[in-house]
Amino acid sequence: MQVVLTQDVKSLGKKGELVSVAEGYARNFLFPRGLAAPANAQALGELKARENAAKHKIETETAAAKQSAALLEGQTVKLLAKAGSQGRLFGSVTAREVAEQLHKHLGVEVDKRRITMEDVKAYGTYPAEIKLYEGIRAKFYVLVTGE
Repeated sequence: MQVVLTQDVKSLGKKGELVSVAEGYARNFLFPRGLAAPANAQALGELKARENAAKHKIETETAAAKQSAALLEGQTVKLLAKAGSQGRLFGSVTAREVAEQLHKHLGVEVDKRRITMEDVKAYGTYPAEIKLYEGIRAKFYVLVTGE
């Protein structure tokens, strides 16, 4: 018997999957507990609509990430920082500050946790990379100068 799972069921499948089970298992265990619904035309249509919506969402997010990657690739983000006489910064430049500058100057909203860069503790130009989406990365530079 074909059923559509309405919740994750251990050793059977994830929510929204179409699975084949024994008729007694479906009738006596899955249906009474609300873990599955019969795979009728309506349930199959809803399942297909959910899959299409998820696919469309992934395509849209991928396109947006590629567009942002093209905008960010090779750019230089300029940050102002205070330093001592040796050129060493008071503190360091963080990914949060870089994300704020990206948003302010390029209009790209990024999560600070997706930015990878080395520790910035002195004036200079440093390479950085941002993971925008699965398999989509952009490399850019962080220029740290004095006020």
